[in-house]
Parts: sequence; C-alpha cells; structure tokens
Amino acid sequence: MRILITGGCGFIGSNFIRHILDKYKDYKICNLDKLTYAGNLENLKDLETHPRYKFVRGDICNKKLVFDIMKHSNAVINFAAETHVDNSIKDSNEFINTNIKGTQTLLDAAKLCNIRRFIQISTDEVYGSTNKPSKEEDTLEPNSPYAASKASADMLARAYNVTFKVPTVITRSSNNFGPYQHPEKLIPLFTTNLLSGKKVPLYGDGLNVRDWMYVIDNCEALDLILHQGETGHIYNLGGGNEKTNFEITKLILRELGRDDSCIEFVKDRLGHDRKYSLNTSKIRKMGWKPKHSFESALKETISWYRENRKWWLRLKP
Repeated sequence: MRILITGGCGFIGSNFIRHILDKYKDYKICNLDKLTYAGNLENLKDLETHPRYKFVRGDICNKKLVFDIMKHSNAVINFAAETHVDNSIKDSNEFINTNIKGTQTLLDAAKLCNIRRFIQISTDEVYGSTNKPSKEEDTLEPNSPYAASKASADMLARAYNVTFKVPTVITRSSNNFGPYQHPEKLIPLFTTNLLSGKKVPLYGDGLNVRDWMYVIDNCEALDLILHQGETGHIYNLGGGNEKTNFEITKLILRELGRDDSCIEFVKDRLGHDRKYSLNTSKIRKMGWKPKHSFESALKETISWYRENRKWWLRLKP
C-alpha cells in the first residue's frame, strides 16, 4: 500500500507514520506537511533516510501539488489541520483555509485519482459540550471556530462520499497525549512549565471534563480503520478516561513532586465547552480497545518530556 499522509510532522501523524512503517514492511508513505509552527521535522528525524518514507514540504491547499502526489497513492489520511482552540479564537482565517479548503482540495484530488481509502481525522469537539456520551449519528454542535472548521470538513467528506463515491471514513477522537506533542497542549504545557520552574495556567475552575487517550492506542485504532473500516462510516475513538482538567493537573504535579502552589487559575477561555464524552462501542465491536492504562501512559509521557528537554525547549515561547 502507498499511503499519502498529510500533516505527518505533527503529533499524531508522526506517531502514526512510525507505527505503520514498523508494522508493515511493504508499505510506503509520502508525508506532505506545510511545516507550520506545529509541524516539526525533528519528530521524524530518525526516518529521514528510510527507504519507504518520503517527505514533501507543501500546503494541502495547493491543488497541483496535491494531485501530483496523490496520483501515486492508494490511500490518504488527512491529519493536516490547525488545531489549537485558543488560536482559532484569536484569528480563525488559517483554520478556515487549512481545515476546510485544504480538505476540499484533498477530496477533489481523491475523486480524480480513484483513491481506495480516504480517512478524515476529526475530533470529539464537533459534538459540542455534552452530558452524555456522543454517538456517531448525533447532531454536530461545534462551539469554537476550530470545532466548526472540523465539523465543516466532516460534512465535506460525507458529501464527497455520497455525491462522488469518494471512499471516505471519518474518525473523531478524544484528547490524545504522548510523545512529540507540541507544548501548547495541556499535558505537555503543564509538564514543561513545571520542568522549567514555572506555574501551570488552569482555565476557570478547572472542572471542565475531557476523555484522554494515549496516542499509540489511537494509532492502532486508525490502523484497524484503514484496513477494516466501512466506507462512509464515522468512528468515535476514545480512551475511556474522563477526567477534569484539575484532576489531570494534580496527577502531573504529583508525578513531578510539586504541590498546588504551582497552580495559577486564569480567566476562562471564551466559549469553553464543559464536557466532551464519546460512545466508542462501534470501534470496540471491531475488536479494538486501548492497551495502555491512563496512569502508566501519563508516567511514560512525563518521562519522555523529562528526557527530551532539547526537543521542547526550542518550541516554548
């Protein structure tokens, strides 16, 4: 199989590339990445000379470039996205361009290239705040510009499947964590702040609830969907670890030997969703379930940031 992966220098994409190349000895990957601030060549430095891996720097909005690469591919997995909610609140233009127009460009090329599988990577945030686990068929109620842009991309993927028979599949995952995650996100932000002797900025009362999944478990779910997922379907991917941001903060503090004096409560984010929750029975019926406990995965993640200070120091402002 020849797979085009977009945004492969980002957090989840780079972990997935490594997973696929390690597991399938006859698969080839082309990684198309614009290398915005969240795309980091260091994430895949060990694969630079890998015979089955190729990197191309470019924008998924570039129609000619996308077509020229995709015509040599069997499958496409679109990780490329602007993802930081705070940034979307400050200025949503790049989110509209990359997350919506970029996805449209990829789908147009997939239509022309007769792609056998197109996986659109989405998020639980498209469902909006909820008090019960969201199912794949639930109404989308995005509340941030970021979430709205991802919901729009989902609708495009669905429409291209219905209208043009592009073999799309959509995955919506909960909060991922693990190695190579940019230190703007909660777990690496708080971990690296504490390792730098700084306080951790906790929004509002800290009681917003998120479900957490170790990135390796997400990669294995995506692998299963790549090979066995049904065209036109949506799959929720979650770790089953619903915790408040305050609980996560306390766990990180404990692991690093700090106390509550390191917490700085800050003004809440605009439109901050109170809770995300996913019903993952559909993917679990296919035989997938997370292999890593939250506690052990969090310890491993914190250890990774301890041991890779050089990697994240250049990324922190």
